[in-house]
Amino acid sequence: MRRQVDLVVPVKTLDRAKTRLLGAADRGAGDPDAHAALALALALDTVTAAAGVVRHVLAVTSDPAVVAELTALGVESAPGPEGLNPALRHGAALLRARDPRSVVGALQADLPALRANELAAAIDAAAGRAYCPDRQGTGTTLLLSAPGGELDPRFGVGSADAHAASGAVALLGPWPSLRTDVDTAEDLGLAAVLGLGSRTAALLPVCG
Repeated sequence: MRRQVDLVVPVKTLDRAKTRLLGAADRGAGDPDAHAALALALALDTVTAAAGVVRHVLAVTSDPAVVAELTALGVESAPGPEGLNPALRHGAALLRARDPRSVVGALQADLPALRANELAAAIDAAAGRAYCPDRQGTGTTLLLSAPGGELDPRFGVGSADAHAASGAVALLGPWPSLRTDVDTAEDLGLAAVLGLGSRTAALLPVCG
């Protein structure tokens, strides 16, 4: 199945991404350059893990710094409309136009501990349109369409319930790295326990 799965990863411009993590990369100093580097690292670690699992990863972003880094990794990007769900629908439409029968998915860009084998297991477990809730059970980290079906993203506050109400089936396997998205310093600490990707790990201050 994974050979027919394409993922959209939305990446905000770095000056607007992950504002609740400001100061996490520089011990609270709030350096905007350090923050932008951290936001970029989160996305690149996520994309790197995903690219080893699925056929195509398409990042929807308008940030030239993100585009340049993705291009260096061999990952495609495209600009999209403002707003998470419109950007995901746009990216999904681009991918669907290439293969009308494929599974199209949306993966959040803030999964720096993501393990390729856990993402692969979640994709393999999906029998149709499905979603993986975050560790709190309220948000969504991964949404998959049925083969040839609509993605119908409903991200935002309470997205897990919204996706369930729209008919998507919850994916609840032992995939902590897929469920640990990072919005706060506490989240980042929990992801670090699982094992961060190399780019994110390299930017965090050494304690002690």
